[in-house]
Amino acid sequence: MRRLQLLCIVYNLCMPTKTVSVRIEAYEKLKRARRYEGESFSEVVLRARWPEETITARELARIYREKGPFFDEKELARIERLMRDDQPPENKWADR
Repeated sequence: MRRLQLLCIVYNLCMPTKTVSVRIEAYEKLKRARRYEGESFSEVVLRARWPEETITARELARIYREKGPFFDEKELARIERLMRDDQPPENKWADR
């Protein structure tokens, strides 16, 4: 067995994986988003970027329980800034 083949086998055997299910349309978009033949779906997904500053419904409910429906000026300014800057999410798979 050639050395490169042996290295690939060792690499593949040691990589932890997790199986996920996606709709056929999602699979086809991932497939088209590959930059080169053989690029893994993991590499395609890791190239995607999502905004870092988010809040979940659970976090919002926690804040509401702790502070009630009233927010201080700093929190209101943050909410207004987020609302002003809010844009629809970028379609990371457009034109693929």
